[in-house]
Amino acid sequence: MIDALKTLFENDVVSEEIRAELEEAWTAKVSENKQQVAAELREEFAQKYEHDKSTMVEAIDSMLSERLAEEIAEFQEDRKGLAEAKAKYAVAMRENADLLKGFVAENLATEIKELRADKAALAESYSQLEEFVVDALSNEISEFHEDKKDLAETKVRLVREAKTHFNKVKTDFIERSATAVSEMVGNSLKTEITSLKEDIDAARRNDFGRKIFEAFAGEYTTSHLNENSEVAKLLKVVDIKDKQLVEAKAFATKAKTLAESVNVEKQRLVETAKREKIMNELIAPLSNDQREIMTDLLESVQTTRLQKSFDKYLPSVIDGNTPAKRKAAITEGKEITGNREETMTATKADEESISNVVDIKRLAGL
Repeated sequence: MIDALKTLFENDVVSEEIRAELEEAWTAKVSENKQQVAAELREEFAQKYEHDKSTMVEAIDSMLSERLAEEIAEFQEDRKGLAEAKAKYAVAMRENADLLKGFVAENLATEIKELRADKAALAESYSQLEEFVVDALSNEISEFHEDKKDLAETKVRLVREAKTHFNKVKTDFIERSATAVSEMVGNSLKTEITSLKEDIDAARRNDFGRKIFEAFAGEYTTSHLNENSEVAKLLKVVDIKDKQLVEAKAFATKAKTLAESVNVEKQRLVETAKREKIMNELIAPLSNDQREIMTDLLESVQTTRLQKSFDKYLPSVIDGNTPAKRKAAITEGKEITGNREETMTATKADEESISNVVDIKRLAGL
C-alpha cells in the first residue's frame, strides 16, 4: 500500500491537494492505530502484572509460612537447650563454688603481696630520691657559699691592692707636683714682684692725684651747693629708704634660702652622724689597717645595709694578709744646728709663698 502511494506521488498522478489530504488522512490513521495499539498493550500488561502479582504474593506467603514454622521450631529447640544448659550451669556452679572461692582468694593474696612489694619499692625509691636531692642541694649551697666567700675575699684583696697602688701613685704625684709647683711658683713670684713694684709706683701717683681731686670737690660742694641742701637731704633720705628696702628684700630672700639650706644641712648632718656612729661601732674592734680597708669597702654601701655588708666582708678582712708598710722615703740629711728646727714641708712652704704674694697685692691696693 505504501509502495503504491509512493509511486503515485512520484509520477504526479494526483494533484497537490489530494496528496495533502491523503497525507493528512494517513497521518491521522497512523496516530489512531498507534493509540489503539498502545491501549491494547497497556491493558495486556496490566492483566499480566495482576496475574504475576497474585502469583508472587502466593509464593511469598507460602515461603514465609514454611520458613517461619522452621524458625519457630528451631527457636523452641534452642529455648529448651538453653534451659537445660542453665540447669547444668547451676549444678556446675554449686559444685565448683568452693574451687572458685579458693582460686579467687589465692589470686587476691598474690596481688596484695605484689602491691605491698611495689609500695615498699616505691617508698625506697622516694627515700633515695630525697637523699639525692638533699645531697645535691647541700653541695650547691656549699659551692654558693664558697663562691660568695671567694667574691668577698677577692673584693677585699682588690681594695687592699688598689689602696697600696693609690698610695704609691699619690706619693709619686706629690713629688712630681712639688717639683713642678716649686719651679712655677719661683718663676711666677719673680714676674709678680717685678710687676708689683711698677703697680705700687703707679698706685702712689694715682692716690696723690685722687687726694687732690677729693679736696677740690669737697671745697666746691661746700661753697656752691648750699642752696640745694634741703633737696639734697631729701634725695639722700629717699636713696637711703630705697637702699633699706632693697636690703630688706635681699635679706628676706637670703634668710629663706639660708633656712632651706640649714634644713638640708641639718638632715645631711643627722644622716652623716648616724652613719659615722654605726661605722665607728662596727670598725672599733679592728686594727688600723683593717679599719681603712673596711671603710673603703663600706664607703658606697647604704646606711641601712652597713651591718649586713660588714658581716659579709669581716672574715675576708680578718683572714687577709696585712699589707706591708710603706718604706720611708729617702730624704736628704739636714744639718743639726742650734737654730729653731724647720718643720714646714715643701708644699706648706709653697702655700705660704702664695699667701705672701696675695697679701702683698692686697696691701698695694690691687
